[in-house]
Amino acid sequence: MDVLNSARSAAAVTPKSESKLHAQVRPVVSVVVPTRDRPHFLREALESIRALEGPEFDIEIVIGDNGNSPQNIALAEKYGAIYVRAEQGTGASVARNAAIYAATGQYIAFLDDDDRWLPSHLRAHLELMDRRPEIDAVIGQVISCDHLMRPISEPWPATPPGEGDELLRRMLSGYFPQIGSVVVRASALEHVGVFDEELIGGEDLDWLLRFARRQKLAVVQTQSVLFRGRTLGSCDKLQLDRSRYDRKVFYRHALPEWRIWESPAEVWRAHYGTLKHFYRYFVDCAVRFAARGERLQALRAIWYAGQVFPLRTAYHLFKWRRLRIAFLGAILPRAHRRGTESTMHMHMLMTLATLVHA
Repeated sequence: MDVLNSARSAAAVTPKSESKLHAQVRPVVSVVVPTRDRPHFLREALESIRALEGPEFDIEIVIGDNGNSPQNIALAEKYGAIYVRAEQGTGASVARNAAIYAATGQYIAFLDDDDRWLPSHLRAHLELMDRRPEIDAVIGQVISCDHLMRPISEPWPATPPGEGDELLRRMLSGYFPQIGSVVVRASALEHVGVFDEELIGGEDLDWLLRFARRQKLAVVQTQSVLFRGRTLGSCDKLQLDRSRYDRKVFYRHALPEWRIWESPAEVWRAHYGTLKHFYRYFVDCAVRFAARGERLQALRAIWYAGQVFPLRTAYHLFKWRRLRIAFLGAILPRAHRRGTESTMHMHMLMTLATLVHA
């Protein structure tokens, strides 16, 4: 997938839209970049932001730093960014809010320090908000990548998720817009506020749901951001904590919006959709650890899956599902042999696990 070339092609602005942007005073887009002790990632993020500069708008970068890396200050100077120390706490919400308070642009965009913008980002967002003044926030498409920034997905959402109540239902049923694909009007913060600093997970979904509940959110089918993933099993405790916060965010917004649900069963399905990726993540971890012979890690992953969906975990442990295969692989004795037999056992377990559902 030639992501950058396809995004550059999509970035071309029609003469009509370009003249419309030029006819106005050049808007300023403030880009909020939260960071914490990852200067090697931050440099790439800042480069991708500056690469989008053009005659239609000015870009103001605001770095919110709640880490201790002295290199971040030097990077801020190199890329002409405003540097803000976020000293009132930890977490992305604290860093984002500190940067938001220092931003001066009419529009605010976001990019996490380990992600990268694509060349086609921003312009379609600004054009839509210029054309539709009732819209306060616009979401773009995301391309998921592995931890080495190699694309592993097509741009999503693949089809437009709608607007109004339809978009709200989608966001409460498993559609998680990535914050790096979002541009908002700065004036809208008077109504929706800033990020909830008590949330260490789901804070971006919580914030965007405030726009959606006010019917002020729209989506453009424009490739906007490369989203870096993490290696499987590298952050299990963090994923468990995030699942709890996502559950909290779901109930915070789903219950007050009871009017959009046709039945309690629909709310239950939406709740499952919100958390299913956490459950599947832990199932995948359990299978991988069991195949490697890492018994304790496999059992811990199964335990974490049970904390996401207790009944589903119990059911899958008794049915012929991937979780049961991982469980048996973790508890059954095996010969301690090196070489081909151990490798064959791992391949057999992984192959068997991929033939059945989660």
